[in-house]
Amino acid sequence: MQKSELIGAKKDSADTSLKQVNLAVIGCGYWGPKLVRNFSQLKDVKIHSLCDLEMFKACTTANEYASDAKMIADYHIVLNSPEVHGVVIATPAKNHFQIAKDALIAGKHIFVEKPLAMSVQECHELINLASKKNSIIMVGHVFRYNTAVQKIKEYINDGLLGDILYINSRRLNLGRIQTDINSMWSFAPHDISILLYWLDEKPVKVTAKGFSYLNHGVEDDVFMTMEFKSGIKTHSHLSWLNPTKVREVTIMGSKKMLVYDDVTASSKIQIYDRNENLQKDLLLQSERSYAEFQTKTLSGNVNIPYLQFTEPLQTECQHFIDCIRFNSSPITDGKEGLDVVSVLEAAQRSLNNGSISMEVI
Repeated sequence: MQKSELIGAKKDSADTSLKQVNLAVIGCGYWGPKLVRNFSQLKDVKIHSLCDLEMFKACTTANEYASDAKMIADYHIVLNSPEVHGVVIATPAKNHFQIAKDALIAGKHIFVEKPLAMSVQECHELINLASKKNSIIMVGHVFRYNTAVQKIKEYINDGLLGDILYINSRRLNLGRIQTDINSMWSFAPHDISILLYWLDEKPVKVTAKGFSYLNHGVEDDVFMTMEFKSGIKTHSHLSWLNPTKVREVTIMGSKKMLVYDDVTASSKIQIYDRNENLQKDLLLQSERSYAEFQTKTLSGNVNIPYLQFTEPLQTECQHFIDCIRFNSSPITDGKEGLDVVSVLEAAQRSLNNGSISMEVI
């Protein structure tokens, strides 16, 4: 993805009269303050108001990042303000749909943290409403604004890795443990948005198996497999009960293998040459010593490309502001939010029905 794409592809009617973009942030719990911090650092952007039912959270966020913001418990008051241009929604996922719907009815542009909503039907309703109101929907799939993720997309498109055989991903953490959604709905939107972007197709089937350890009916540990029409399969492990933070994706290609490790600072992308003699070695291993076999099959060059890395969250926030100014469609628009939720909804059906494979609608 070229940097210019982050400004938006369509610029039919830029609002040059909008000198300052005023935002209301609804939800000042876990992720809201991070969004406030990044939006407050952007030029000609003002945090107009902070909304949270627990006012001390709004006050704490205001004291740190937006001291002149209004602090309001009832978000409907914000939606009725003509001074507010955009609404940032960072509440628990189950509240996304209703708040987003109310904001669109009020004629506001909206930025919704992932997932966009909790069902395909809700996503369709929001998209249709935004179209009628000529409002922008942007979904917080922050990894789509990650330099490493974009670079890997270039490698795949250029054929560097060859044909993609399969992809494994692991998104593990110790916490944040939630009770209103499971670890799949919490973590998988990131992996799904990345994989659909890389492969440029939606899966046709999805299977999910989950385990509840802390709260009955809320899966803490989930294994999800997506099957694509192209024949590619992806496997994702999602858990908030892991002792260490893991953000890793392994791509097996017919030419090369790639490991994307988002946790490390210096080697986020590692590209491994495949051993062309691997198959032959496997067949002849009985004729060689174990040590020779180990050395032979693990040989090959490893390339760690240099990346000029910028904070994805700040890039994402700037993109939302640009889309408001230029009346352009976001990269992570309502359609992408819908695609991700359609996979999650099918995966949830699989979880609810003994982990049988489900078609993605």
